[in-house]
Amino acid sequence: MTRSRHTSRPRSSRAPGESETRAERKNRTRQSLLDATMELVAERSFASISLREVARGAGIVPTAFYRHFASMEDLGVTLVEDSMRVLRRTLREGRRDLAARQALPTAQNSLAILLGQVHDNEAQFRFLVREQHGGIAEIRRAIDTELRLFSKELAIDLSRLPDLAQWHPEDLEISAELIVTIMLTAVADLLDNDYRGRGVEREIVERTERQLVMVFLGMGQWRPRGE
Repeated sequence: MTRSRHTSRPRSSRAPGESETRAERKNRTRQSLLDATMELVAERSFASISLREVARGAGIVPTAFYRHFASMEDLGVTLVEDSMRVLRRTLREGRRDLAARQALPTAQNSLAILLGQVHDNEAQFRFLVREQHGGIAEIRRAIDTELRLFSKELAIDLSRLPDLAQWHPEDLEISAELIVTIMLTAVADLLDNDYRGRGVEREIVERTERQLVMVFLGMGQWRPRGE
């Protein structure tokens, strides 16, 4: 898998000679800190990087770091939230095509979207996969919180499907958690492709499609409470 670089957010355009406001300069420096951190965690855990390294990468003195973040943990949580927006968008796009009666096409479409996002935003996904079970408790909790939110959002979408409208909310959340877990496992496997040789990606995708199909088929046979 080709390694991608974390890209900065687009900056606002200005007329030649127009000075940068204090707020714009602060936002630019803050984003530089996030970008520098993402570069550092491309191959390392967040716990292994130092504030000095981050500040040096952003082109500021270490003491200036605290004008933007309260601590390294605060920086890590912000990085999680920014990176999770990518995954949130991915899952939302996949859910638009979700239909229990068309499990196979839905699985294929959702995975195609996910695969594209992983290729385009590899640094963010690597960070999330590595830190989900990493050493910084605040970052782990931030990732877990975001994943629970994803599952709840997916459960709401599932409840809008005619065949699932009568399902108990707890059953919907369990199904949503299974779908999210399967897709995150696929992401981790795809990112580990560098160590498993070429040609494995197709195998991972096909296996994940089958797993999703099994979940969707099982949902079709499940009888909600009260029936």
